[in-house]
Amino acid sequence: MPVPIVRLAARGDGITEDGRFVPLAAVGDLIDFGSDPPRILPGPHHAAPACAHYPACGGCQLQHLDEAAYRDFVHDRLARVVPLPPDVRTVALSPPRSRRRASLKALKRGGKLSLGFHSEGTHALVDISDCPVLAPELMALLAPLRSLLKARLKDGQGAGIALTASDSGVDVLLANVSAEGLAAIEALTDFAAAHDLARLSVEGPGGIDTLVERRAPVLAMGGVEVALPVAPFLQATREGEAALVAAVREAVGDAGRVADLFCGLGTFALPLSTTAAVLAVDAAGPAVMALGTAARRAGRRVEVQHRDLFRRPLSGKELAGLDAVVFDPPRAGAEAQARALAASPVPVIVAVSCNPNTFGRDAKILMDAGWRLASLWPVAQFRWSSHVELVARFERG
Repeated sequence: MPVPIVRLAARGDGITEDGRFVPLAAVGDLIDFGSDPPRILPGPHHAAPACAHYPACGGCQLQHLDEAAYRDFVHDRLARVVPLPPDVRTVALSPPRSRRRASLKALKRGGKLSLGFHSEGTHALVDISDCPVLAPELMALLAPLRSLLKARLKDGQGAGIALTASDSGVDVLLANVSAEGLAAIEALTDFAAAHDLARLSVEGPGGIDTLVERRAPVLAMGGVEVALPVAPFLQATREGEAALVAAVREAVGDAGRVADLFCGLGTFALPLSTTAAVLAVDAAGPAVMALGTAARRAGRRVEVQHRDLFRRPLSGKELAGLDAVVFDPPRAGAEAQARALAASPVPVIVAVSCNPNTFGRDAKILMDAGWRLASLWPVAQFRWSSHVELVARFERG
């Protein structure tokens, strides 16, 4: 008798009541374990994948779910790591073809150029013809890049491609692609002109060199244009960034003095600076420098500090006098900073996370010290991925 899928694992596999894992199964599917491999009998939430390369391509894990099931997955993923508060907002889901940054790989072998993403957990490269996640301006570059790299790479040579869609055009970084000699330089500069790139850089053993900057790549944050370093970190989609910023602003409220820890380019610092004085801290030197320059030019009340918060978290004394603290660490979380925040006199803490597991650890540190998780905003900007982001407001219990 077929067995139903009752829940999903953290990576999106279906799970039966007796704990058997079934890849590519949705809640409500029935599984016939009498066949080899087990046969999936699709249920009401099983969707046809949007991409011809799914599931071979490792970029997406959840294209077999419909939107309702995907939203439930995001909610349940968070419920596994922290007791959910009564105030949990609707999942903010980015639309298809909205990803504005991407890291791809290319490999030339036997005279053929493959360009795409690695299959999950392997080094096998899936050569993609279309990607329903990428923004159109990035997708439009894949075929031209394929032609360029086929001509520039030697057989057996691989390359990395980082694409960023800025407000002023696409920024391209090519890794392991030679820019030595007149022919190579002309080929790359002609490519940048032909496809109206804002900037084209190459990365080799000696570091990163910008060959062409036709326009400075910029991104508007909180009404301020920020000049982007090469291959910068920024939120994956404009819609996801907007959802995160709106949640942070609501969570901070009318705080007059705010710290933005792990601030990056100023995703939160600049919007918050319209109503508050902001201390922005990060270890990424180019990002902090770009933020400081943009804030000064716009006359915003942003004080920047270049500091490794993993090794030197802000202490209770340094946090005193702040009305709220926002911290948005990388996937590793911010255990040391969370401990300092837990013991601090700050009245409101706003956590932004891209990893529910490390968020759960850091949230427990706060809650064990008497803090209360008051509100939670789930954000799914990596559509069809098991990657979940969130904003959480903590108040003193």
